[in-house]
Amino acid sequence: MTTVKQNRLVSNQLVEALKDYPLYSQDSKKKDAICITVFCIGNIKWYILEGQKEGEDFTFYGIVVGLAATEYGYFSANEMADVTIDASRFGLGQLQVQEIDGFIPCRLSSINDDELQSFLSCLYDQD
Repeated sequence: MTTVKQNRLVSNQLVEALKDYPLYSQDSKKKDAICITVFCIGNIKWYILEGQKEGEDFTFYGIVVGLAATEYGYFSANEMADVTIDASRFGLGQLQVQEIDGFIPCRLSSINDDELQSFLSCLYDQD
């Protein structure tokens, strides 16, 4: 019998929270889409809007901020959990992607992140 490895980023609470937000469930909600949780490493943040188990992985959909370009995309929980940055020369040790503790699900439009809000405005404030 094959055992599926538990991913440290996919808690039981997160799985439960995402039950109402499977992939494609918030299409066309734009700034009114609900952000369920946020993952981060350094200045990079993944705003998670949807997600579901797919095979031995969990696929998230959301917005990534802090890379070369802010964009919507699909993210593999397994790949995110494997990201490690050696910051020991700065006295920080090994950094990994972590879920932001205490984040309360809310509309994208109410999140206090200038880069995120600028991205959303460029996409949706054309009317």
